[in-house]
Amino acid sequence: MKIRYKEILLAVTSGVMTALAFPKVEIFYLAWVSLIPLLFVLLRSKPGQSFFFGLVSGFSFYAILLYWIPAVPAHYGGLSTGLSLLIYVLLALLLALVWGLFAFLVSVFFRRFSTLTFFLIPFIWISTEFILTYLFTGFPWGLLGASQYKNIYFIQAATIAGVYGLSFIMVLFQSLLVFSTQQKRKFILIFAALFTVLLFHLGGLLSLKKISNSDHSFTASLIQGNTPASTNFSTQSFPKTFDMFQKHLDLSRQAAHKGAELAIWPELSVPLCFSCDFEPYVGFSKELLHFSQKTETTLLLGTSEISQGPNQTSYYNAAVCVNPQGSLSFYYKKHLVPFGEYTPYKFIFSFISKFTHAIGELTPGKKHELHHFNEIPFGSPICYEIIFPSLVRKFTKMGAEFLVTITNDGWYGTSAAPYQHFALAVLRAVENRRFLLRSATTGISGAIDPYGRIIARSRLHTTTSLNIDVSPQKSLTFYTRHGDVLLWAGLTITLVFLILSLIKRKQ
Repeated sequence: MKIRYKEILLAVTSGVMTALAFPKVEIFYLAWVSLIPLLFVLLRSKPGQSFFFGLVSGFSFYAILLYWIPAVPAHYGGLSTGLSLLIYVLLALLLALVWGLFAFLVSVFFRRFSTLTFFLIPFIWISTEFILTYLFTGFPWGLLGASQYKNIYFIQAATIAGVYGLSFIMVLFQSLLVFSTQQKRKFILIFAALFTVLLFHLGGLLSLKKISNSDHSFTASLIQGNTPASTNFSTQSFPKTFDMFQKHLDLSRQAAHKGAELAIWPELSVPLCFSCDFEPYVGFSKELLHFSQKTETTLLLGTSEISQGPNQTSYYNAAVCVNPQGSLSFYYKKHLVPFGEYTPYKFIFSFISKFTHAIGELTPGKKHELHHFNEIPFGSPICYEIIFPSLVRKFTKMGAEFLVTITNDGWYGTSAAPYQHFALAVLRAVENRRFLLRSATTGISGAIDPYGRIIARSRLHTTTSLNIDVSPQKSLTFYTRHGDVLLWAGLTITLVFLILSLIKRKQ
């Protein structure tokens, strides 16, 4: 069978429709049918051809979803436009390989197990999401279930199996619809698929509850100072840097006057370092400690910290909590941004540093650490870390009663990236049934309740503060307790049937 343009068009259609389900476009219901064109192609294609169609579909998806990638190395890394575009294309192709693997396995299983394949397809899909999450440094950006962050009833299922459970249900629905076209009694299967989806939505509706203030409720403030991403504190004049610091302090002071007991500053909004013994860091640290004591306000700050070892100096991206009693707690970012905060696999990628000096060489933190506000423990995943469900849930499992994430999305301007990043925070709130507070340097700052309802949200590139009433939560969801059970089950089932298919082929 030759590859025809019609099949290529159907594969591209699947990729495009899936991408359009994500922010900014956000036609989220498209993701419920977007894979159907690709599945029809796979059922009548050989495994090698299927891999190609999956690759085409995946590339179409990532090329649209991540269209904002080239601007970052070109504008901030000093790379040429051509090299930036090459990096973008290679990244999209690399990620598309996972779609190619999905398509290949679907084709192989259909040839070996026929009808059973339609029930294996969702397991195959979440196995590919496992690869996206954990292989190499991991990049779970664009997981199918994440497209549903505004589908408030459906996403409640994430408390059981995380965002991967949402993906599983969505792919199962589409697989059943395609399966129905192969059967005489197709309406029974269509009804079963629709009933399953309706059941999950109804369950989500029934699980929604109003969050009432408790004895431990408090007011937090999200400080958005709107520091441009292009700001270079090492070359900027001190008066200008001091003005930026004072702007954040003034916003915090205003918030405290309105009743805020916890003020949250974003990542990289002003140059802060509590472990540095030189100016302006010493002066800024003293003023922050004084402010916290005078206003009785706890501060959660994005800082850059250092530690002196016998042979080298280590640099950390940190979240530091300053309380009115003068004590400090530190969380050092564990999962750094590859090619942004460090160069992974240096024996392969060391050449990249020759092209740009924008890549930092930070040291990852070694463990999760909780802060305390009025004896209430909370976790503070930093920026990129919020996209990893398992990393965030560990804060909650350790005892965090609410979550705070600080970030700097200014690198991406007004593109879809800040909106996509914010959407992922919604899923983390639901998975763990926790209030999640997000403070972003240039936005989007916002607050999400334990059911994924966005209760406050700032606009991009504005200077503002948002006061939020927060009710700490103690109960643990199934997902928080047990983690990625479904993900591991999907991977196991896929591997078992892959082995069985190889055995059947030999026979």
